[in-house]
Order: sequence, then structure tokens, then C-alpha cells
Amino acid sequence: MIVNLHIKSIDQAEAIKTIKRKITDLDKMKIDEQKKAVRSGYDMDIIPSDLATYGGEAKNLLQDLQSRNERMFLVTFLVVNMANSKRKLDNDVFAAAGIAQKYNCALTRLDFQQEEGLMSSIPLGRNEIEIQRGLTTSSTAVFIPFITQELFQGGEALYYGLNALSNNMILCDRKQLKNPNGLILGTPGSGKSFAAKREITNAFLITDDDIYISDPEAEYAPLVNSLLGQVIRISPTSKEYINPMDINLNYSEDDNPLALKSDFILSLCELVVGGKEGLAPVEKTVIDRAVRTVYREFLAEPVPERMPILGDLYEELLRQPEPEAARVAAALELYVTGSLNVFNHRTNVELNNRLVCFDIKSLGKQLKKLGMLIVQDQIWNRVTINRAKKKATRYYMDEFHLLLREEQTAAYSVEIWKRFRKWSGIPTGITQNVKDLLSSREVENIFENSDFVLMLNQAVSDRNILAKQLNISPQQMKYVTHTESGEGLLFYGNVILPFVDHFPKDTKLYKVMTTKPEEVSSE
Repeated sequence: MIVNLHIKSIDQAEAIKTIKRKITDLDKMKIDEQKKAVRSGYDMDIIPSDLATYGGEAKNLLQDLQSRNERMFLVTFLVVNMANSKRKLDNDVFAAAGIAQKYNCALTRLDFQQEEGLMSSIPLGRNEIEIQRGLTTSSTAVFIPFITQELFQGGEALYYGLNALSNNMILCDRKQLKNPNGLILGTPGSGKSFAAKREITNAFLITDDDIYISDPEAEYAPLVNSLLGQVIRISPTSKEYINPMDINLNYSEDDNPLALKSDFILSLCELVVGGKEGLAPVEKTVIDRAVRTVYREFLAEPVPERMPILGDLYEELLRQPEPEAARVAAALELYVTGSLNVFNHRTNVELNNRLVCFDIKSLGKQLKKLGMLIVQDQIWNRVTINRAKKKATRYYMDEFHLLLREEQTAAYSVEIWKRFRKWSGIPTGITQNVKDLLSSREVENIFENSDFVLMLNQAVSDRNILAKQLNISPQQMKYVTHTESGEGLLFYGNVILPFVDHFPKDTKLYKVMTTKPEEVSSE
């Protein structure tokens, strides 16, 4: 099948004159019909419906040309059907006519004009068919084929599926973005974790970047083990410890690394103390004072043996005269000498692998947010070390919305989110609770500092907010409405692409990446 358009522009003044003449003719026909009605003895307002419709359309067309910056075009739309047999040709012609009729259009067979039709369809710029339809600029634009955007980069570009419009591969490198921070959003079962694992695998195989994962649901360990990575399981009964008080001299861009570390400790204490209002100003002051005191000895001689632990901060708070310090210390006691003292130890794990997963599922609900915050701080330490080596660090945070619920914790997390870019870090937040993410005060900062978004199927209540936040058109929203797993929209800088990524299920890689219960159990 060949589809061909011949579009001829009409002089604007001539087009307006022609339409005015047509309106005059229609008005004359209307008057004639009214006279006929009076002679026949029925209401003169009753005129043929076609006449009324054409009159209204002609007046609207004139208004478009005069005041809405529209122009007039003569359009010839040609469809050439070709087949190996007469029967097949007749069937194709019938099918094409049926499709046109479905959209209230009529295709006219060019009987005895086949040669002229064929010559008009060959790219010679000649139109030998005198069947034309007058259309305005906007109506003519409907026929222009939609030009799809493509994303096909070289170098360390990763594969993100196929362009749903052109079926071409999508290859892109987040490092080439002005701000490579990213989000993966979707409802349960839409393929969020799978998309993250897909990118992790590609990044591991194609780049030399270090890759770290905060895994609150123990979903990533099979993949990490298959790639010979390192899985660190942290729980109240584990013997693997990470120290929330760890710091290195490159922790911040400032000469004094304690400023940013103090923000982290304040966020940690806010989670520990709890309450709707968070920490009071006096409590923040005594915590900051205690932090500076406990690090004094380490900063004077930065050796591992002098690194403080949470218990040192607890004891220093008890020494402070303010009653607020005693309140914070009492809240910390459970995590220092109580049953949840898993974070009151010096770090005893070596992050000596390119691919590291922190499995914090066994921490339980009480410690999960605390664990996520501490893992984030550990990875920030690693980012600062890798920056000196001129090495990029990728960080994947599942259940990212949990870090944005408390004000202080959200502010610290967003501050780290902003700093990642300058320090060759590529963070990726993953969440199914889009509503919680959007309700955070810091959501504007998150989206403003994220040039990469992988959006999968979205809940009804979230679509409108996301459409406004990311400037998504109704047409584009169809790709995240009741879609299958692995289908959605990819935002890469100013480019928005609908994508499809159906991973072959008969592969070993699929079996270690899937989280569907029926497929995991049959492994």
C-alpha cells in the first residue's frame, strides 16, 4: 500500500473571497427554501438539515481564516493498493474502504483513472487527479505523519527497551544528562524492581561504575549473587555491622566535614525520637554540640580505632546539662544498650566489591527507615572516596518514599540527592507509593533535580498530579494507563518516549530478576 498526499496552498485573500461567495450562495438557497415553505403552508424555520449545517460550517471556516491564523489548502489524499491476485486486491480495497468508513470518510475508486492515480502517487510532485478537498491548516496537519523522537546514544549507553512508536532500540547514557539523578515510578506489579535490576545488570556489564543497592524487601540478592556481587544482611541478630557514625575527611566539600555529618545525625535522631513535630530547636542544638565533641578525638588523629560509635554520642548527650539532651539520650538508649543495638558497633564489613546490596528486610518495621538512612550515609561515604578516584557511583533506593516522610530526614535526603551529581553519583529512587512521594514537601526538589524518570503503569489518583508535575500530554498518559508490566514512559532530559521492554522469560537472567511469586517459587 502507498499513501500519498498532495497539498496546495490557496492565497489567503482568494480563499476568503471564495468562502464569502459560498456563504452568499448558501444564504440564497436558505431564502429560497423559506419562500417554498411559506407557499406550502408550513413553518419557514424548517429547512433541510444539510443546508443549516453547511451554513454554520462555512461561517466557522471564515472566522478561522480571518481571526485564528489559519490558511486554506486543497488536499488530495491517494491510497494505492497492490496485490498478487485480483481477489486479494478486491479484499484489500474493501478493507481500506471499511477502515475509512469507520472514521466517517469515503474512499472513491478511481475507475478508468488508474494510470493517473499511479503517476500522482509516484514522488514526482505531479497531481493528475482533480478530486480535491479544502482544509484549514490545523485540519491539514492531521494528515502529516507523526515524527517520533528517538534516543540512540553511543559509548556507555544502556538499553531501556524498544520505542513503542517506531520499534527502534532505546539506548541512553545517564551520565550525559545535566542531572543524572533518576526515579522509577509505578504501581505494584508494573515492573519497577525488574526495570531497576535491568539497569543494574546493564550498568554492571557495560560500565566500570560502583553499584550500591538499598534493599528493604530482600528482592535484589539473587541477582547480586549471580553477578558475584556482595550481599550485606543487616538485622538485629546479624554479625555484620555498619556504623552510622562513620566519616571520612572528604565527607563534605567544606573544610569542615562535620557540618553535613551533623545534618545526618539530626535526621537519625529525628527518626529515633519520633513525634509529629520532630526535633525541637534546643534538641537540635544539644545534638549538634555533642556531635562536635565526640568527633574531636577522631579528627585530631583520623584512624579507625578512634572512630566514635552511637554509644559515644549517647554518653555525651547524658553529660549535657539541658533536660532536652536527657530526652534525646533516653530515646537513643534502645538503640545503644537495648534490644535494637545493631547500629551501636564499628563497621566490620569491607565494601570491596563493585556491586553491593544492603539487605535490610530483617530489620523489621521499627528499624527499616533508620536502616535506609544509615545505608544512604554509608554510600555517601563511598561516593566521596570514589570521587577522588574519578569513578562514578550508582545508588538504587527501593521504597524511597519512606525517607521523605519526616521533615528533617526528607531535607537531609534531598540535600544528599542534590550533592550526588557534583560528586559523580547517580542515585535512583524506586517507589510504588507515588502518593507518599508526591505528598512530601520536598517533592519539587526531587523532580527538579532528576532528569531521568522511568514511569510505568500509574494509579488513577496519581496520574493527574504526575501529568502536571512532569508536563505530560493526555496522549502520552495513555502509555501509563492500564498498561502491561514493562511498558511506560521514559523521560530523558527534554525527551519523552513511550517504551516497551518485554524480557524473554526463558532465560536464567529472568529467573533471578523476577519477583512474581509464581515464578520465584517455581525456580
